[in-house]
Amino acid sequence: MFKKIAVAAALVAASSVSIAAPQTPFYAGVDVSSTKVEGFDDKGGYGAFVGYKLNENVAVEGGYHRLVDTDINFGGYRADTTIDQIDVSLIGSVPLSNGFSLYGRIGYNRLNGEAKFAGEKEKDHQQNALYGMGLGYAFTPVVTGRLEVQKPDSNVTKLVAGVAYAF
Repeated sequence: MFKKIAVAAALVAASSVSIAAPQTPFYAGVDVSSTKVEGFDDKGGYGAFVGYKLNENVAVEGGYHRLVDTDINFGGYRADTTIDQIDVSLIGSVPLSNGFSLYGRIGYNRLNGEAKFAGEKEKDHQQNALYGMGLGYAFTPVVTGRLEVQKPDSNVTKLVAGVAYAF
């Protein structure tokens, strides 16, 4: 987890060179998350996303996120379990003051689950609506930090901290 935060901080520091760079509509970023999935303990996750700003207040974004990567024990047996999220969202943002903005997300996501247990592999997936709310802060014209709460599924809640870089 510390390595992921260090990478995000390095991106912020490296961006100070490009403070005067013109803004473009494309951006990409990375995030770390804490995911609460019904039946699992809170798990740390990570992800990456890319986006395109249609205008100052509306963007389209897609991403890949690892929500769960853990071992579950059943009566002495171990199951290696992963849950991944692939999503596409429409993001609407409202600028506040001093570089802050409030945004909302609505979109589609696919949750892919896989469990390896006693030499067998089981896979399953779900397709759901995705919604969330967040707070952004522009460190520079090209680097934005964000905190968000998402609901990828009715029994999944994800708290996300990320950094985006416009290019």
